[in-house]
Amino acid sequence: MNGLLFSLPGTPVIYYGDELGMGDNIYLGDRNGVRTPMQWTGDRNAGFSSCNPQKLYSPVVIDPEYHYETVNVEAHLSNVHSLQWWMKRLISLRKRSKAFGGGSIEFLAPENGKVLAFIRGLGEERILVVANLSRFVQYAELDLSACKGMAPVEMFGNIEFPPIGELPYFLTLGPHSFYWFSLAPAREPQVQPARPAESQARTIAVREQWPRVFDGAARALLEGALALHLPDRRWFGGKAKKIRRVEIFETIPVEFGAGSAVMAFVRVEYREGEAERYVLPAAFASGGKALQVREAHPQAVICAVQVSGRSGAAKGAADGILYDASVEKAFLSELLDAVRRRRLFKGTQGVLKALPGRLARDLPGPKAAPPEPALMRAEQSNTSVVFGEEFVFKLFRRFEEGVNPDLEIGRFLTEKAKFPNVPALAGFLEYQKSRGEPATIGVLDRFAPNQGDAWKYTLDALGRYYERVLSSGKEAPPAVSLDPLDLARGEIDPEAQKLINPYLETARLLGLRTAQLHLALASDAEDPAFAPEPFTPFYQRSLYQSLRNLSSGMFRTLARRHKNLPESVQPKARAVMNLESDILKKFQSILDHKITALRIRCHGDYHLGQVLFTGKDFMIIDFEGEPARNLNERRAKRCPLRDAAGMLRSFHYASSASLILGASETLPNPDEAAALAPWASFWTAWVSSAFLRSYLDEAAKGRFLPKSREELKMLLDVYLLEKAVYELDYELNNRPDWVRIPLEGILRMFRP
Repeated sequence: MNGLLFSLPGTPVIYYGDELGMGDNIYLGDRNGVRTPMQWTGDRNAGFSSCNPQKLYSPVVIDPEYHYETVNVEAHLSNVHSLQWWMKRLISLRKRSKAFGGGSIEFLAPENGKVLAFIRGLGEERILVVANLSRFVQYAELDLSACKGMAPVEMFGNIEFPPIGELPYFLTLGPHSFYWFSLAPAREPQVQPARPAESQARTIAVREQWPRVFDGAARALLEGALALHLPDRRWFGGKAKKIRRVEIFETIPVEFGAGSAVMAFVRVEYREGEAERYVLPAAFASGGKALQVREAHPQAVICAVQVSGRSGAAKGAADGILYDASVEKAFLSELLDAVRRRRLFKGTQGVLKALPGRLARDLPGPKAAPPEPALMRAEQSNTSVVFGEEFVFKLFRRFEEGVNPDLEIGRFLTEKAKFPNVPALAGFLEYQKSRGEPATIGVLDRFAPNQGDAWKYTLDALGRYYERVLSSGKEAPPAVSLDPLDLARGEIDPEAQKLINPYLETARLLGLRTAQLHLALASDAEDPAFAPEPFTPFYQRSLYQSLRNLSSGMFRTLARRHKNLPESVQPKARAVMNLESDILKKFQSILDHKITALRIRCHGDYHLGQVLFTGKDFMIIDFEGEPARNLNERRAKRCPLRDAAGMLRSFHYASSASLILGASETLPNPDEAAALAPWASFWTAWVSSAFLRSYLDEAAKGRFLPKSREELKMLLDVYLLEKAVYELDYELNNRPDWVRIPLEGILRMFRP
């Protein structure tokens, strides 16, 4: 009823006490039934007055169900799941939606009369309200055809529902439940929209067979179409560069089911900078199939193709499209089958080999139907496919000669170290020319059942932490050192134990698994690719120079863009600009010490998003390294503290980002996000210390850590600063609203 009241036109009015479900004394008669003392606490007279109870003008409520010792403000404020906290969120959410106060109302007419549904609108804002007036579960089909193409976003949890189409929209509702949906244009997360492309507008005409688009004059036209198609792809790394020329340098036919594809290898030359090479599987579709691809995957369409004079139809022609075959399920299933059968595909210059892993004995048998493939939506520098709950295939879009670290490290951990907390390698694809190193094209791993990545798990834990902080009534956290090494040596603060647990135990487990990963990677002294190596003066000089280059590039970007940052962030940006010499001095400490730590193979891009949470444990994934670096850099041995620093920075990112992302979801009032900032630092400090203590205790079983605490602190500080500088440069170019997170990360390292 409160949800319905607050969604109707006008100003909702509630009587005092209604926000916590305070009862009325109906026996007082007339309007005196609701004129009872407010129930503030469970003390005498409900905290309303300390006088003799007989002197109260109206008696307090003492009915068992609404007794003031149970229903009172103090008890409700200490429980973040109480009605009073829910009402605070309801009021805050309504205030942020102006359509509720002065907007129009349009009632819908579902056949189920027990479900009330209407749309509130004001300007561009549209809110769908659906309420179940029954005490039983109900369903409803709503005619939302006027909102076709929009997606309902549940306003309390900010959860996006499937888009609205032409058919009635189906919803189920629990007893007396209600929904508020914000109607917003539907979006496809992590998918780039199709360019209204000249690449699609121009039709490439070929005779008899569509693969002839890769021959002669048609090939030149296709290369021009690719120059327009590639920049819109999420995995394409040259978006900021101007393309001078695209060249197709290798084609490999791949037959699948009733169709065929061509694995094309393209070289992209830029007006400035070095050329890059990419892998693009392409297939052809015409008629209804082409229409289906255009509707379901518009971003996959490369260009239009007309095939004329086909065999058996001399005068016939097929108008169709050339599209990215990674959206074709039959093609993906063929790749899985090729790994099982150890197939070879011949190209014009080399061969594509599909090979199973040494321990992969559980691939589908010859007569077994392969699991259904599904393209993962979170496409980044590669394209990932899930085969049921059995396998995950990753197609590397960037073509580089040499073994990819994801394959190399995955194979080592699976077959040699037998490390259980990574997905087992099941197979891989590699391209081999007659001369030169093989190039890894794809990796097939066993599917690791999980509940999502550790980033999402951590944000959920932070939401609960902030709720406990708000309900505790404490204005500020206890003072705490921001140096995780200092905290790791002492006992955990009881207040931190109370408010942060059970995530402290989660951080300890993650620290343990990280150390065990490094111990496994350093376990083979005979393998040149994995044997630990010392820091040499030459390596120290090289590392220092790369850190200088990183920081100088960041400061150039910061100087150019700091005036365009939000006003609240600009003072921090100027403070960091004044630290340039201090940052270089910190990096120079690499040259001023004889380093006893060893360099080993590491993850290379370690953060909460690279770890899957299984419900009880963690699985570490994606050993590809930072995609912006070349293959030799990603395969280089580094100090393992760089991985640890990456995770510590990820904790800071999570605690800060949760306030940016969750202010409208978790917090009753967005203004409270600023008040919670000190508590975010408190959480980061203690979680980081729990992770680091567990990591150092376990990693001490190996020989790769520094021998002195002074050296340990120096290296950890350098890698923490390197990560923060890299983050700042990235956010300046991509997410200005998040710039304050790495700015704060840099500033806190130079506070006394």
